[in-house]
Amino acid sequence: MASRLLASYLLVLVAFAITVGWSFQALRAAARDAEVLRAGYVPLLLRVGEALAAQNVLTAQLNHVTAAKNSGDIREWIETALRTRPLTFSQVREVAERGLAGDADPQVKRFREEIAREAAAVEKLLGTEPERFTQLFQALAVGNRDAAEDVRDELVKREAEGAHRLRTIRTRVEERMESLTADAKRREGQSMQLLVGLGLLTLLVGVVTSLYARRVLAPLTAVTERANAVARGDLTPRQVLATNDEIGELATTFEGMVAAIKRARAELVHAERLATIGKMAAHITHEIRNPLSSIGLNMELLEEEVLKAGADKEPAQLIAAIKAEVDRLSRIAEQYLSVARRPRPRLLRERADDLVNELVAFVRPELDRAGVEARIEVDDGVPEVSLDESQLRQALLNLIRNAREAMPKGGQIIIRVQRSAPSSVVIIVDDTGAGIPEEARASIFDPFFTTKQRGTGLGLAVTREIVETHGGTIACEAREEGGTRFRITLPEAPAAPVEHADTA
Repeated sequence: MASRLLASYLLVLVAFAITVGWSFQALRAAARDAEVLRAGYVPLLLRVGEALAAQNVLTAQLNHVTAAKNSGDIREWIETALRTRPLTFSQVREVAERGLAGDADPQVKRFREEIAREAAAVEKLLGTEPERFTQLFQALAVGNRDAAEDVRDELVKREAEGAHRLRTIRTRVEERMESLTADAKRREGQSMQLLVGLGLLTLLVGVVTSLYARRVLAPLTAVTERANAVARGDLTPRQVLATNDEIGELATTFEGMVAAIKRARAELVHAERLATIGKMAAHITHEIRNPLSSIGLNMELLEEEVLKAGADKEPAQLIAAIKAEVDRLSRIAEQYLSVARRPRPRLLRERADDLVNELVAFVRPELDRAGVEARIEVDDGVPEVSLDESQLRQALLNLIRNAREAMPKGGQIIIRVQRSAPSSVVIIVDDTGAGIPEEARASIFDPFFTTKQRGTGLGLAVTREIVETHGGTIACEAREEGGTRFRITLPEAPAAPVEHADTA
């Protein structure tokens, strides 16, 4: 079924690719032709038209020069036109060469060369024997009308031939523009035909595919009935009638899902039992704290008596070791109780950088004794966040102390408070220690996972829980310079409501 559906899809895709490919080429050709029209043919047609108009006016002035009462004005106008005519023809050649130079079509290149050559030939024709105009004006000046008319007729004939050749150039440009327009219309018609054909093919393939899918998917009724039975709570395994198609695979997968649900339900029951055991462990831990406190107090009294009695060093050392173990058990009990009975955070609008500054000032003596330098970097304009100061303080304290313990020979801790888009604040704790192996980094936030010999594996688990109850996230990364980076992202505090003054 999948193969046949894929084949129908590929058929439509191939037809679509052909249509799109041809349309793309047609669009590129249309864009190229439009650019040639805009930058080449239209400016060229305008320049040739200007040259032809000037030529026609000059011819008309020559026709009336012998009959004009004031031939001096006409002479001045004709001389001005003769001086500007080289500029007009140079513009025609420049437009032809520059405007059509971007098209690599050999026909366009040949047409460009022909137009430039023909414009140069017309300019050369009209520029021969400039002294004939001088003879015309001299004959008019002395009143020799017959000689002036002879010269005028010769000049008018030559100027008329130039105008005819300019009209020929204009006609050729117009024909080229009409040819480009016809090509664009032809490509448009072909595109429409291809699109209509693609639509009909898609419709045909869709109808055939729908009929085929309807026939093949008819056995889904049995799977639907089985799903309804599972929804009613019937998780009893059933024999699957195997068929060599997608429906058979679906039935097999569905039965596997039913078995997985059954296992998940059993695991949920097991998890609830573990939760009950955890509550019992928390209760027992709570009950252990009081005896531990009594033992610690009694050990302190015993230590004082031993010191007063001036006993040997060995009893004092034994007492100190016992006190250390009692303290360790007390800390472990506190951590277990902290995990089991953590209150919900009381979120207030606070500045994260103020909390960081206060915390670093608190632990700086401890860091100085360990040879660790602490540096704080705060960006400008860091917004306030909603936080429980005591809980977030504990989370950051766990990260700072972990960083200190990762640098037994001293190092540096860099704490950055930054604004991050969108609407969040990032607290970064970097250390220059040996770093955490990549295989262990994915599990460091799991409860009871630790890489320390005497650790409980609860510090980072508690830190993650605190950050998540604040609506944030925490991640552990390796630094390029060496060491470890913990990144806490907290959402920006919502804007405080605006209080309006009482105008009563």
